[in-house]
Amino acid sequence: MDPVQKELISRKAEIKKSVELLFEANMKITAWDVPEVDDKEAAKILLDMIQEEIDTIRAEVDAGKYDI
Repeated sequence: MDPVQKELISRKAEIKKSVELLFEANMKITAWDVPEVDDKEAAKILLDMIQEEIDTIRAEVDAGKYDI
C-alpha cells in the first residue's frame, strides 16, 4: 500500500463523518427555514447537490486541477 492510500485510509472515518455532518447540518437548516419540509424530498435534493459537486471535483481531478 502506498503512503497516500495509508494516509487516506487512516482518516477515512474522519472524512466520512465530515460528509455526514455537512449533510445533517444542511438538513437542520432546511427544517428551520421551511417548517413544512418533506424530509425525504429535502434529503434527496441535498444528496443530488452533494453528488453534483463530487462529480465536478472528479472532473477537475481528471483535468489535472489538483496536480501539485
